[in-house]
Amino acid sequence: MSETATTTHGALAEAGVTHHGEHPSYQRHHFESVGQQFDATNFAMWLFLLTEVMFFGGLFTSYLIMRNWYYPAFVEGSHHLSIFWGTSNTAVLITSSFTLAMGVWCAQTGRKSGLVLCLWLTFFLGMVFLCIKGIEWHAEWVDQHVPGLHFTDADFINPALDPVTYNEYHDQPLSPDMATKTEMYFFLYFAMTGMHALHMVIGIAILGFMIWRAKAGAYTTGHFTFVENFGLYWHFVDIIWIFLYPLLYLISRHQ
Repeated sequence: MSETATTTHGALAEAGVTHHGEHPSYQRHHFESVGQQFDATNFAMWLFLLTEVMFFGGLFTSYLIMRNWYYPAFVEGSHHLSIFWGTSNTAVLITSSFTLAMGVWCAQTGRKSGLVLCLWLTFFLGMVFLCIKGIEWHAEWVDQHVPGLHFTDADFINPALDPVTYNEYHDQPLSPDMATKTEMYFFLYFAMTGMHALHMVIGIAILGFMIWRAKAGAYTTGHFTFVENFGLYWHFVDIIWIFLYPLLYLISRHQ
């Protein structure tokens, strides 16, 4: 056997393909090759992300339109969000993207222990994000800013109820008719952050499954497509937050 043939045979064996033409165990029967399977699953993942872009795009468009209509009310509403918690969550998600990117690299290079560690770190950071978001939602509940169920616009009309915010940023409170529009701001706030949190919950559940499979030796034997595609999903969810953070917390906050 020539040196070239030996090298080719070794590469195929490493990928799980035998010299009898059998396909590896992770290749589905309806695909002609592993490469075709990878291209198909990768295309499907990008197609799914496109539908997610359209979904969140509708929320972002609604927010921008309503903010243009009721600009003072939306500016006032943003003052009642915590910059500290929002910035902390942004840092947590950016870090989680890094740990997952390292996990994809570990899967590609066959580092089982490194993959499991990176998945655990990403799982933990995702839980931290949800805990911080729960703290924020609880604060809005206490301040009676939950639309429909538990909402009051009194603190937007009477600055005595929130003297720190008004003394720092404003000369006058909102008029009663404009103050009622702050409920729309918080409706969109809970809708957008709630849908984002739901995607985080789904991602954390998938991470739990991946950790279990990675401990069993999956994803580091040449078939790491699932890890790569999940990485695309996780990074997409992080990017959505990168847009939510300035829209909800930062824009026109000091006007």
